Amino acid sequence: MSYQPPKVWALDNELGGPWGKLNRPVAGATHEKTLPVGKHPIQLYSLGTPNGQKVTILLEELLALGVSGAEYDAYLIKINEGDQFSSGFVDVNPNSKIPALLDNSGSSPIRVFESGAILLYLAEKFGHFLPKDLAARTEALNWLFWLQGSAPYVGGGFGHFYHYAPVKIEYAINRFTMEAKRQLDLLDQQLAKHRFIAGDEYSIADIAIWPWYGALVKGLLYEAAEFIDAKSYTNLLRWADEIEARPAVARGRIVNRTWGDKQLPERHDASDFEALGL
Repeated sequence: MSYQPPKVWALDNELGGPWGKLNRPVAGATHEKTLPVGKHPIQLYSLGTPNGQKVTILLEELLALGVSGAEYDAYLIKINEGDQFSSGFVDVNPNSKIPALLDNSGSSPIRVFESGAILLYLAEKFGHFLPKDLAARTEALNWLFWLQGSAPYVGGGFGHFYHYAPVKIEYAINRFTMEAKRQLDLLDQQLAKHRFIAGDEYSIADIAIWPWYGALVKGLLYEAAEFIDAKSYTNLLRWADEIEARPAVARGRIVNRTWGDKQLPERHDASDFEALGL
């Protein structure tokens, strides 16, 4: 039977799937809770999803360059338990989504929310991974903002209906698979001409895009590599392998992660990786 929308929508408390009850039709805090604060200037409140990995990968890349000011505490936000709706988290990110960052290095704290904004903020603050040349900088930002607009089709669209939705809907899966593959083909064509996404320089564009599209073709996301015929995107796979091999990426992608073979639910010091062989 086809679904007929009501005249006025109302929340269905029986929304299915593992993430069905995480969202609400209203914004704001649901409970009072203060966020923890560690010893470093940068405080990150996140989870090791693709959006969270963007920020921890960049921070680890900065630290690998010897940028001591990029030292950070990464606290786990358990979105399945509603941590993102605490008063403390909402103060940092009123949109109640991870990641959220608080920079305490100045005379007053600066909050930064939305993963793309955090990458741009950190790249500008520390002067790395964003080209200085105007044309090259603009190209990197083109792709950073492309990612911010495109990834929801992969995550909330393809990933949700293919992997998480309690009911497999052929129309929805076909619709979002088609768009996901169009995006993969776009990246594959771009990487046929360039070593990295925005040219010959590794940048925040690569750091933003890899946790989504690199992980997808490597079979690390939604268990969908075979379904999307990932092996056909040879240039994208070449790039994905190169990024994955970077030591800072190996560290950053496990911060605030509570699943998989290597996990680091919280990160407060570089030595936290030693037990994991990183």
